[in-house]
Amino acid sequence: MNNSLEVLRMNIDGFSASLGWLRRSYERCVGIGIKTDYTEIEFDYFENLTSRYARTIDLLVNKVLRSIDVVEFVTGGSLIDVVNRAEQRGIVNSVTEIRMLKDLRNEIAHEYETGNLRELFDAVLQTVPQLFTVSEQVIDYCKKYKIQK
Repeated sequence: MNNSLEVLRMNIDGFSASLGWLRRSYERCVGIGIKTDYTEIEFDYFENLTSRYARTIDLLVNKVLRSIDVVEFVTGGSLIDVVNRAEQRGIVNSVTEIRMLKDLRNEIAHEYETGNLRELFDAVLQTVPQLFTVSEQVIDYCKKYKIQK
């Protein structure tokens, strides 16, 4: 297996593991739901969810989509270039969708006010299913490279 395919396989493996942890947190938090006050444990569960969401988005955009570009002999460019190419390949439905997922990730990374966390938790709960759908599309696309162990 050439080096770029090996890197893509490793990135898909890490991405898939991250998705598994995200799914675990999501299922737990869906059971809790959105409310005004959280117990310390519930708050920790939602903190895990938002952290895992952010990490999964980072892996998708910065590792997996960029690795696909390298495998397909396209290098360089900005994040928007990477996402535009993913849309052109039919991997993702739209650049706007990925931008919305990434914007939420940025909100998570820069949210310092605990008073706004309820809205953030709600947004993440509503967005995670969309991330799962995009992730399935990306993983399905990569199956053509026969990189799974």
